[in-house]
Amino acid sequence: MPLRTRIFTIAFDRFEHESIVGMDLPHIRRSRAKVTPSIRPFTWITGPVFGDVSREATGFPARDGHEVPLRVYRPSGSRELLPVIAFFHGGGWVLGNTRMYDPLCTFLARTVGAVVVSVDYRMAPEHRAPKAVHDCVDAVRWLGGHAASLGGNGSRLAVSGDSAGGNLSAIACQVVRDEGGPPIAHQALLYPATDATLSQPSIVEHADAPILTRPKIDAFLEHYLGPDGLSADDPLVSPLWAASHADLPPALVQTADLDPLRDEGRLYAEKLAAAGVPVRHTNYVGVPHGFASFPGATNIGQQHRAELVGELRRHLYP
Repeated sequence: MPLRTRIFTIAFDRFEHESIVGMDLPHIRRSRAKVTPSIRPFTWITGPVFGDVSREATGFPARDGHEVPLRVYRPSGSRELLPVIAFFHGGGWVLGNTRMYDPLCTFLARTVGAVVVSVDYRMAPEHRAPKAVHDCVDAVRWLGGHAASLGGNGSRLAVSGDSAGGNLSAIACQVVRDEGGPPIAHQALLYPATDATLSQPSIVEHADAPILTRPKIDAFLEHYLGPDGLSADDPLVSPLWAASHADLPPALVQTADLDPLRDEGRLYAEKLAAAGVPVRHTNYVGVPHGFASFPGATNIGQQHRAELVGELRRHLYP
């Protein structure tokens, strides 16, 4: 691991980040509300929040009538209907919020030339699996028919997310394929969680890795699944174990070499490729889980972002 990445992860784990392990519900809710300041020196790590991208709060009704909040990013100056990227944030289905992703989402809106719609899906333990999946699937379907109200073109739609958000992106693509819905042009999965059975070698190899450890993964899954909920190998939890991976959107899968989730991301890319889905998989060496949120603390931040933008543009602007 490069020195600056190592220094960042030590500081993050010791001083800046509260572990999900042992966290009760009031503590979880307080943690969800936290946002990294969008000023220096923080933006040296996270990247800037681009001021020429507008941010708007809106929402849509999910299948049960709940109003799911959306955070919408649109490049300034564009009058045409732009492609749309539905973005699902990470945080183990328990933590995180849409505002935390302002640096990445404003970057994507600006450089891809797209309306980025970050979905504030319902989280555990208040809402266990598959509630988050339902909210994300409903968001994709709603965008397919209503994107024009946000300045977007619902027929040029991609999904993207990191970690748990990558999991939700992959599952949303499978559900939309199986149940009908808008065509999805691309799925960009950043170090996605695809196998909640935790049966891949990197779970053991990097059990004590920076940022994400095996005890943290266990705690997230305990909150998300609950004692009597869906099983870990249910495709609505683990997209790796879907009956079929054929006829899914072209994919980019980015993994981190020092990540417990590395091998399940790699294996998911292999499953897609074996099923005939066009897929690009890049394993970034020397970085831990979560690298998209701290590009300035890695040596690969610019490369990862350039690849992400390039793949999204290639499929949204064919």
